[in-house]
Order: sequence, then structure tokens, then C-alpha cells
Amino acid sequence: MWKIGDVNIDGPVVLGPMSGYTSSSYRDFMKPFGVGLSVTEMTSAVGILNSGSRTDEYLEFDRNYPTALQLFGHAAEDIAGAARIAIDRNSNIDMIDVNMGCPVHKIQRSGAGCVLMKDPVLCGKIVKDTKKATGLPVTAKIRLGNDRNHMNFMEVIRELEAAEVDAVTIHARTKDQGYSGYPDYAIIQGLQDSLSVPLIVSGNIYTLDDAIAAMASTNATGVMVARGGVGDPFLVTQIDEYFRSGRKLESPTVSQQIEWCKQLTDMLIQEKGADAAIRKLRSIAPKFVSGCHRCREYRLRLATGTVSRESLFAILDEIDSKMGSDRINSDGRPSQRFRAMDSTFFMQPPEWMV
Repeated sequence: MWKIGDVNIDGPVVLGPMSGYTSSSYRDFMKPFGVGLSVTEMTSAVGILNSGSRTDEYLEFDRNYPTALQLFGHAAEDIAGAARIAIDRNSNIDMIDVNMGCPVHKIQRSGAGCVLMKDPVLCGKIVKDTKKATGLPVTAKIRLGNDRNHMNFMEVIRELEAAEVDAVTIHARTKDQGYSGYPDYAIIQGLQDSLSVPLIVSGNIYTLDDAIAAMASTNATGVMVARGGVGDPFLVTQIDEYFRSGRKLESPTVSQQIEWCKQLTDMLIQEKGADAAIRKLRSIAPKFVSGCHRCREYRLRLATGTVSRESLFAILDEIDSKMGSDRINSDGRPSQRFRAMDSTFFMQPPEWMV
């Protein structure tokens, strides 16, 4: 158990925000697997201020577990004002998370996301103003910096701490990397030890070993699971159990994965309607069998042949009848292979810690 402000977080796993994925039903689906804190899809502060219909959907959720609303914007007054409106409309919001690390060009163009890190003082002002406007805990998600020659994350963090930020999430890539290449956890080796607030680490957490290595390298309090958990919800359970008991749980069977896929399907349909849910499931459903070596043909069919709940379930049932007892092989998923795995990077602390 740990805290962000006055909010108790039960377990190390934070469900990361993913546009188009982490809707209310997806967060509800993932919570029982061991999520300690859920973060909403990235939401436009200006959209809330203008009461855009699409943005309004992001604020309509019930929950009985810790949930952070993630906002993006370029001005402190916009983010603080939007946060105030949001919590007035939905008392289920436990904290505000400010996105200061999104590398997507459309977000960058508006002066939001990772662009904010170019002005560390502004980053601190956003946190300070949002805390004052809401009275809630405020967290920030950042990256290492703009590129390998401009990694100013420590300068940003110090401004955030001065503004009494309640936790910091750091994605261990630069803005220029986007989501390509591998995160560099060696750069933030031992970072938690120099912070006054909880550190959450993010970037390429696809396996339990990825989470173990990232946490061991940084001594972080929490680990964010985002893309790695799409189609692999049991990854959250494996991470949660390991950091509670030290046990490494066996991977689930294909039958278990199929049952979870069906459960998510029905939850998405209830939330979004059949057409919108099925369109989204064409990208999600194949991931539930991505660790099944004999399922390549079926992954293609799930992506191209899913036109209804019935067609999706028919393909899933066929997979279950043929490969249901197979176990998902986590080695088939992307691996971090970040440099912190090399013990030589633990010998000397980085200069900023000396």
C-alpha cells in the first residue's frame, strides 16, 4: 500500500492512459487483475472548457477504485480551469494527472505534451495552479527530454517538486524517440531515491521481467502498464503478485485468454454500442492470442473477419477448440532489452545523483 497525496494505492501497477483504449469499460475490465491506480484517456483541457461532446464522454464514469483524470493543454489557466469543471461534474475523480510527455505531433502542435518540458517553470506553475483549483492530488507524466542532447527531466522534476506535485511518472524515452527503440532505464537508475514523492516508471512493460528490471533499476514505487497489457491483462496480475509475494505466476492458457476477450467484448459493447466496439476489437482481439505460436492465421482472421459479436465469438471458439490448452508464451511479446539489464550500469551512480 502506498499513497499519492491522500489516496491509498493498493499495489504497484498503474494502468496507463491510451487514447482510444482506456475508456471506462476497459478500466473496469482491467481493475480486477490487480490495477492499483487507473488513468483515463488523455483529455483536452480546452475541450472541457468548451464542453465538447467527445470530451464530455471522458468525464462520464463511475468507479469504486482510484482513478486519475489525465489532462493535456498548453496553458496553466486552461488545465486548472478544466480540472475544476471536471471534478464539479464527476466526484469519482480522485486526482488530476497532467500530460507533459506526449510525443504525438498533433499534441505538440498545440503546445501541449512534451513541449511543456521546454519550460520547466511552466510545468511547476501548472501543477501549483491545478492543486489550488481542485484541492486534489496532482501528478505529472514526463519523458527524459526532447532528444538525447536535451534530457532535462531532472530540471523539470525539481520544479514539479517545488510546486508540491504528488507523484511523477517518467517514460524512459525522449520525445524524438516517440514509441520506437528501447527506453533507457539506466539514465534514471536509482531516481526514486532522490525524489520526495512516489516515482512511477513507464515504457515497454510487456513482461513480468520487464517490470522487475525497470523497478530494480530505478527503485520506483509504481510501474505503468499500457500497451503491454492490451490483450494480456494477466500481466498485471503477474506483476502485482510478484511484488506482493515474490511468486512468478505461470502464463494463462489460450482458453483463459479467450474467456477474457469475450468478457471485454461484452463490456465494450455495453459502453460503446456494437459497431464502435467491434471496430475497436479488430485491433484488440488478435492481441489476446499473440503469444500463441499456432495462432498466426487466427490473428489475421480476428483482425479482418470480425464484423459482429457473433463472428468474433465464432473465431474465438474455433481457436479454443484447437489450441485452448496451450499456454501463452510471453517470450513471443516484445522485450525491453534496456541497458539497465547490464549489471555494469549499476556500478556507478549517474552524475546528477552525486
